Amino acid sequence: MKMQADKVIAVRTAKTVYRDGETAIKVFDEDYSKADVLNEALNQARVEETGLPVPRVLEVTKIEGKWAIISDFIAGKTLAQLMEENPGKRTEYLNLFVDLQMLVHSKKAPLLNKLKDKMNRKISESKLDATTRYELHTRLEAMPKHKKVCHGDFNPSNIIVKDDGQLYILDWAHATQGNASADVARTYLLFCLSGDRKLAEEYLDLFCQKSDTAKQYVQKWMPIVAASQSVKGKPQEQEFLLRWVNVVDYE
Repeated sequence: MKMQADKVIAVRTAKTVYRDGETAIKVFDEDYSKADVLNEALNQARVEETGLPVPRVLEVTKIEGKWAIISDFIAGKTLAQLMEENPGKRTEYLNLFVDLQMLVHSKKAPLLNKLKDKMNRKISESKLDATTRYELHTRLEAMPKHKKVCHGDFNPSNIIVKDDGQLYILDWAHATQGNASADVARTYLLFCLSGDRKLAEEYLDLFCQKSDTAKQYVQKWMPIVAASQSVKGKPQEQEFLLRWVNVVDYE
């Protein structure tokens, strides 16, 4: 199969998404981990089984020597685009966003990787000193253990809104099962990293209000999530994330 460059619909770090008729083809760079590609496809298939609105995985294949995941193409605009185009509807869109995330958290998928295992691994991989790593591992161990589906990268650019208003959730590469507040802490940090602190605060307030979650409970996850995010090694993010890791008075 040859890729038609005029049909590129998204370019991300180490991957490019093409449209081919009714399908979306996500092609990974040559040096991308095979295990990570297969894990992403498996995550998406597991989440499909929960009944959540996600594109179906149709095939995992190789194209010109590169791994690729072929799924349904969902026509529409991302929620991020709509928020930008209609600033007056920001609150309405934020409500849709929070409701959809709560729907994700209402599901179970017992075969997904565990969020806690992933966080422990990331803390160990981080460049933080041994004392901080120990404190983060201890804090993580003390957190309530849940088994909710967590998206892991829940942000408005991963949500497609079809013309009829139906919402679809994309990009399940980071999906795990665990404590929903960790997922919320990550979304909050993603808004902060994108430079929109005001939206981050609005989002957190709205989520806590709708889900009847104490804000302090989500905030307890922030240093853990910031530490795991710091492993990605984006230099421009490091300073901000490390401030979050160090901001906390450990009990």
